Amino acid sequence: MPEICLLGTGGMLPLKNRFLTSLYAEYNGKAVLIDCGEGTQVALAQHGLKMSRIENIFITHSHADHITGLPGLLLSIGNCSRTMPLDIYLPESAEEMVRNLISVCGGLPYEVKIHLLPDRNTTAFTAEKIDPLLTVSTIPLAHSVNCIGYKLTLLRKPVFEPEKARQLGIPVRYWKTLHGGVGVTLDDGRKISPSDVIKEQRKPINISYITDTLPVDEITDFVRNSDLFVCEGMYGDISKKQSMNEKGHMLMQDACEIASKADVRNLWLTHYSPAESNPEVYEDELKSIFESVNISRDGDKLSL
Repeated sequence: MPEICLLGTGGMLPLKNRFLTSLYAEYNGKAVLIDCGEGTQVALAQHGLKMSRIENIFITHSHADHITGLPGLLLSIGNCSRTMPLDIYLPESAEEMVRNLISVCGGLPYEVKIHLLPDRNTTAFTAEKIDPLLTVSTIPLAHSVNCIGYKLTLLRKPVFEPEKARQLGIPVRYWKTLHGGVGVTLDDGRKISPSDVIKEQRKPINISYITDTLPVDEITDFVRNSDLFVCEGMYGDISKKQSMNEKGHMLMQDACEIASKADVRNLWLTHYSPAESNPEVYEDELKSIFESVNISRDGDKLSL
C-alpha cells in the first residue's frame, strides 16, 4: 500500500522547526516527490526516507519555496550511486527557472528528464516507472504565477480467489495472468475468464495535493472522494482573508470547506505562513467545518 510522508509544512521560507511543504509517496519500493523547496534532502534524511527511491518529481510552480531544493536533492541522489534517469514534471511556465537551477549541478551521474505539463488546462498521464496502474492528473490553479495541482490515482487489482482457482483445476502458473485481467486457455481446452476467479473490484486510492491557490470552484471536483487531500492553509485568522486573496492563497477554513464539499476522507493542512507559529489553536473551529482535518506537522505519515 502507498506510504505517505509530509516532509514539511511551511511556506515562504524554512524555519528551524519547520521545513518547506513537500510530499513524499512511496509504493512498492519506488517513490514520487511533489515540490522541492530549500532543504528537502535534509527533511528526507530527518524523516528516515530514502531519496534513492525517488523516480518522479512533480513541481507545482516556479516560486522559490517550491523549487530551490532541486540542486541539493539532485546532487544528493547522485551521491547515492544512481545511474538511471530521473523524471521531473513541471508546468511549462516553470521550465526556464528549473533548467537554470539544474545547470548548477554540473555533471550528474544520471540523466534528468524534463517533462512539461500544460498550466492552463487539465491533463493526465501514467506514471509507468512507479506502477502501470498509477495515473497522475493535474489542474490549473489561481496563484500569482501559473501553478498546477496534482492528483495521484492508484488503481488496484481486484480480489483474486485462489480457492476458486483450485476448484476449477487451474494451474498456479495461470493465476497471475487471470489476476491481471487476461483470460487463459487451459491444456484441456477449457477457456477461463478473469471473472471466474475474481471476487470483486476494489476502489482506487486517490491522493490530491493543492497549493498555492485561491479556493476556486474547480478544485472541489478535482479532489472529490480523495483518500488524502493535502491542501494549503496559510493562516487560520479570518481577518487575513482579503490579503490572502490578493496574494493567491487560501486560509485553513477555505481548505476545510473544500474538503467538506468534496467528501474527502482525510485533509492534511500545510504551507503555513512563517508567522503562523501555532496553527493548532484553530483546531476546534476547523473541525466544526470538516471533522477529519489534520493540523499537520512535519514528518506526518500515513499508510493508505
